[in-house]
Amino acid sequence: QIKLMESGGESVHTGGSIRLSCVISGFTPDFDGGYCLAWFRQKGALRWGVATLHSSGATTYDDLVKGRATISMDSAHNTVSLEMTRLRPEDTEVYYCALERRGTWCSKFETYYDDWGQGTQVTVTA
Repeated sequence: QIKLMESGGESVHTGGSIRLSCVISGFTPDFDGGYCLAWFRQKGALRWGVATLHSSGATTYDDLVKGRATISMDSAHNTVSLEMTRLRPEDTEVYYCALERRGTWCSKFETYYDDWGQGTQVTVTA
């Protein structure tokens, strides 16, 4: 059974930084085209991908966080992280990590992803 477990959410002041982590267990890649890991946050009624990381190492960032976020993978510990700097009150959201088990490219749309963590709350105060 594949499980994703986020941690690191907390309350920070505007301009501060945060590092979210997601431990993935039970997943064995089985597709030559690779897989995708992503961080999402709520955008209205949808969860919206703010950063993606393909198993090839390719990354993408949504304009919401571009220049302020870094997604990375620690393969030795099966952990994908999202570091965000210069946080703003509008970054306040529940952040989710997600896995697309087979993907040659990584989407920011939630429907592509197979497995999800439970979410971790980030609150940015003025």
